[in-house]
Amino acid sequence: MIYYQTGSENTALSQNDLEYGLYSAFVKLGTRKEVLIIPPDFTRFHSRAGDLTTLSYKYYKEGIKDILPALGTHAPMTDQQLEEMFKDVPENLFRVHDWRKDVVTVGTVPGEFVSKITGGALDYSWPAQLNKLVFNGGHDLILSIGQVVPHEVIGMANYNKNLFVGTGGPEGINKSHFVGAVYGMERIMGKAINPVRSLLNYASANFISHLPVVYVQTVIGRDDSGKLVVRGLFIGDDEECFTLAAALSIKVNFEVLEKPLKKVIVYLDPSEFQSTWLGNKSIYRTRMAMADNGELIILAPGLKEFGEDKEIDRLIRKYGYRGTPATLKSLNENEELGKNLSAAAHLIHGSSEGRFSITYCPGHLSKDEIESVNFKYDDLNEMLKRYKPEKLKDGFNKTSDGEEFYYISNPAVGLWSSKERLKN
Repeated sequence: MIYYQTGSENTALSQNDLEYGLYSAFVKLGTRKEVLIIPPDFTRFHSRAGDLTTLSYKYYKEGIKDILPALGTHAPMTDQQLEEMFKDVPENLFRVHDWRKDVVTVGTVPGEFVSKITGGALDYSWPAQLNKLVFNGGHDLILSIGQVVPHEVIGMANYNKNLFVGTGGPEGINKSHFVGAVYGMERIMGKAINPVRSLLNYASANFISHLPVVYVQTVIGRDDSGKLVVRGLFIGDDEECFTLAAALSIKVNFEVLEKPLKKVIVYLDPSEFQSTWLGNKSIYRTRMAMADNGELIILAPGLKEFGEDKEIDRLIRKYGYRGTPATLKSLNENEELGKNLSAAAHLIHGSSEGRFSITYCPGHLSKDEIESVNFKYDDLNEMLKRYKPEKLKDGFNKTSDGEEFYYISNPAVGLWSSKERLKN
């Protein structure tokens, strides 16, 4: 059921508009006294989920019992991040999701179904895992808040991904990520329906249909000045709510270019991107736009690690971003990688397969560290002098000596492709 929907390519929703839409939905839901909120973490700061969480707290007040940020495999939020993202919400309401320890398996998707949706590429069964607070918490309303935007693993982010990945466990996250990697990132990105989503939809329909989950989903775009604005708000308890948001997101967040890009400069906000686990969105979201033998340069002042999870960080350092054949070979030969399929999927996603070069300019990692995982390295300060983010506009730019390049100020808010790549 849709409780509230509004939005278009030209809509710009204000804070008051968000409040009106959210509270209109809450009125339809009726009285609730045991509310769990599942927002994204700080890596989705621009989703406006922080504002929507604050508004939800102001509406339900003592009815809010728990707030569980959907960390997935990410590091727990810091006190400073909680204060900045969720203004005026008491810190004692927040819970930390431990993806290795805090989960329960709520059902198992049979291998036959996995084989069907992957065209026979995989036939393992898939455990649908959730944080035990979500499944056993006894809440009378579970608000899943987030942003629908093109995504490298599941085509379009949010909806039930916020639950089964954001509050999921090791096997569920690992295997679902690997389904996406095997099927092919470029076949998935920007597609609302794909094998990974089908997996999660099966679990939603068969294992958690009794839970009082309501999805609150934003679509974020840029106005003519480059400022981020809310283009849509969709609130509902079923797939239709997500489908509507995804349709708008494709119009707002997917930029199709006439020709492949020979040189792309991406800036990673240091408060949001501190690992290649997240920073590789620079690669994921631009790969369909990159020309063969093109150059991708990533300005990453906050980059200090590869994986936010210590074990995944170790695996990335050991095996590196060396392409699909090398990763699959390592997977077959090393049990430790086989037990961490999300890491294996990430290594595949983070490689250009030799088609274009990837240069990281990190704020904290060394040249040796960057080159050890098969990226190129360049000095951040020198590159910031040549490419000045504070003076650039999103899109095509030129340096003082006439070099043309394409600039992206935040890869997390969009997806880019050339027309010819869409025909392939």
